[in-house]
Amino acid sequence: MIDIAPGWSKTRLEHRPDLTQPAGIMHGGVIASLIDSGIAHALLMTDRFQELREQRGALVSVDLRVKFLRPVSGAAIFCESTVVRLGRHIVHAEAIVTSEDGKEVARGDAIYMAVPGDQIERGAGG
Repeated sequence: MIDIAPGWSKTRLEHRPDLTQPAGIMHGGVIASLIDSGIAHALLMTDRFQELREQRGALVSVDLRVKFLRPVSGAAIFCESTVVRLGRHIVHAEAIVTSEDGKEVARGDAIYMAVPGDQIERGAGG
């Protein structure tokens, strides 16, 4: 985590051999996870998340899309995530992943759904 504010976050991930696929480039699943985590961090600081947390509810991802634009090898990547729309039930957020030299590596967007605590409790038993 580099920086965080309500509805926004910036994260960094160092390139490591254990995060690569056989060709030596960073695995797409790692980049997708960075996008999902970056967006989740942007949501953590919002009033809506705090309200749900107090009610024992949660924001859960229901859709995550990633567009890979160029391979990453041997360098750190940065992910800047922004909440585009924070509705009562549906949240839309976007993320841009860049390399250390500022080139876009990937773009992602996600839809999250607010699940009230009483729905979580009812769902846990059945």
